[in-house]
Amino acid sequence: MIKRILPIAMLSAAILGNTSCKHEAEVKKVKGIEYKILKDVPGPNAKVGDMIEFHILAKCDTLTLGDSRRDNNGKPVPMQVQETTDVAQFQSVFPFLSAGDSAVVTISCDTMLAVIKKTNPNQSQLPPWLKAGNKVTVTISMVSVKSKEQAEADAKAASSKQAAEEDKALQDYFTKNNLKPTKTASGLYYIISKEGTGANIAAGQMVSMNYTGKLLNGTTFDSNLDSAFKHKELFKFPVGAHQVIPGWDEGVMLLKKGSKATLFVVSPLAYGDRAMGPLLPANSTLMFDVEVVDVAAAAAPSPAGQPTPVPAPQH
Repeated sequence: MIKRILPIAMLSAAILGNTSCKHEAEVKKVKGIEYKILKDVPGPNAKVGDMIEFHILAKCDTLTLGDSRRDNNGKPVPMQVQETTDVAQFQSVFPFLSAGDSAVVTISCDTMLAVIKKTNPNQSQLPPWLKAGNKVTVTISMVSVKSKEQAEADAKAASSKQAAEEDKALQDYFTKNNLKPTKTASGLYYIISKEGTGANIAAGQMVSMNYTGKLLNGTTFDSNLDSAFKHKELFKFPVGAHQVIPGWDEGVMLLKKGSKATLFVVSPLAYGDRAMGPLLPANSTLMFDVEVVDVAAAAAPSPAGQPTPVPAPQH
């Protein structure tokens, strides 16, 4: 999300909550930016390696360049604190902030242009607001500061709690619909309605599939068999390459060529707390009716850092 907010990584911002200062905050400078601490809450400041969450609002005059509350469904932006080596990076202010703090950063477009000229001299496509004389204000509101270990432990606990709640809802659904699925150690449920032939699909193989995805209330949120979703073709992906949601990588390896099955995927094995459009809210338990049409040897790996969380709902 952070890359969508602003076209260059040196910018971002946070929405400032209802805070006030009794006196004018002192303007300070660090690595080519100016900043003022608007709210200072007692607590440890962020360190390199910490995991933080913050709201951001970036503006150039009256033009809003990015707004995390608007662009990220009201959720704060998660980020790991990194050492900043270049000038004009708003991240340079993080080591001066603790949870609950807020600050405003001012970055000169002249400085940004100098950095771009130095690091990317052939870059010609620049946003229209990035011109000499302009200034960008980046307001940062720090929501949380945690060590990497604490953040991972908290995320694991939250995921386990969410999975347990969804598992109960699934049990009610199974009872109501007289279903008796098999459960895996991860919490994935599945029912194989048609056995395929040959060996089970293995990691590294390329599969071609038909699928229809639904919520527990019966709402269809995606399908490659329904022209309403505008991608009526076989869905192909390499198994075990993390290019699909975890519930799919695991579920497909329970099947064979020609198999038909229903996968019941709790949100920690799907999209978690991310909403994937109006038909797929955050923390959704997903049901997929799937058919394995073909299984082939693995294709060439996708470029690093280019995973496609699939099935990707089309609306």
